[in-house]
Amino acid sequence: MKLLVTGGAGFIGSNFIRQVLKTRRDCSLVNYDKLTYAGNLANLEDLAGDPNYSFVKGDICDIAAVEKAMLGCNAVVHFAAESHVDRSIYEPAPVIETNVKGTFILLEVARALRIERFVHVSTDEVYGDMLPGAFADERSPLQPSSPYSASKAASDLLVLSYVRTYGLQAVITRSSNNYGPYQFPEKFLPLMITNALDDKPLPIYGDGKQQRDWLHVEDNCRGIVAVLEKGRAGEVYNIGGVDIEENLAIARRLLQLTNRPESLLSYVKDRPGHDRRYALRCLKMGDDLGWKPLISLEEGLHQTIDWYRDNGPWLAGVRGGDYRAYYEKYYEKRESSLHTIAPSPSR
Repeated sequence: MKLLVTGGAGFIGSNFIRQVLKTRRDCSLVNYDKLTYAGNLANLEDLAGDPNYSFVKGDICDIAAVEKAMLGCNAVVHFAAESHVDRSIYEPAPVIETNVKGTFILLEVARALRIERFVHVSTDEVYGDMLPGAFADERSPLQPSSPYSASKAASDLLVLSYVRTYGLQAVITRSSNNYGPYQFPEKFLPLMITNALDDKPLPIYGDGKQQRDWLHVEDNCRGIVAVLEKGRAGEVYNIGGVDIEENLAIARRLLQLTNRPESLLSYVKDRPGHDRRYALRCLKMGDDLGWKPLISLEEGLHQTIDWYRDNGPWLAGVRGGDYRAYYEKYYEKRESSLHTIAPSPSR
């Protein structure tokens, strides 16, 4: 099998590529990535020279470039997305462009080339806020709260429409909050870990009582491989962990694991429209595909802290430029930033 992996230089995409090449030597992969701020070829330096791996720089909104990259592939695994909720709030236009238009273009090319399998990687955030004790299964209504989650819900519906209307052999995965190696440090867990290691304040949104369903990226990648190989066209598969924790509790645990004081906790103004709880029910992954998460949150946190501690050059490489400006604006000057969210210019 030859796979086109969009967004393969990002966090989950790079872990997926590494796992497939390690466990499926009969597969070759084309990594198609625009290399935006969160796309980093340093994530895949260890694959240099692998005959089953190649990289193509390109935009999923460029139909000619997508067609050229997809020619000769049997399957597409689509990770490429603008994925940060805060960025989608402050500037929604790029999120809609990439996540909706980009998915549409990939679907059109996949249909024209008669691609045998299309895996669309989505998120639990499309289900919106879960009530205390409630869980979302694959039949739950889509109730997105942010421009990011709305763009992913829209792209999910596009994928399902191509299954029904054109017979495209497409499936969707919706995973819970991923964490692990190579995650860009604007996301919650790497931000907490790296700030703690540097003895910097840990910014906690609001009261910190938001609950998240935590899933190690390697478990998610195993699940995506299972859906690629055995999922049924037109089906949605939730991929979640078994560890639902409050953000504040996670931050406190990380301070303990890094031997840092709780005085580093810094409560900041909450995100507009912030969902309080995500929680997935994942029976289809177990019953139909035989998947379950293998890495506990406790083990995963230890591994992830060690990884960021041991990979200083990688971290230094991603924390300059754009990240530094973003961090200063939306954490160090957060109060003023949240009061000056302006409409995006027309494009």
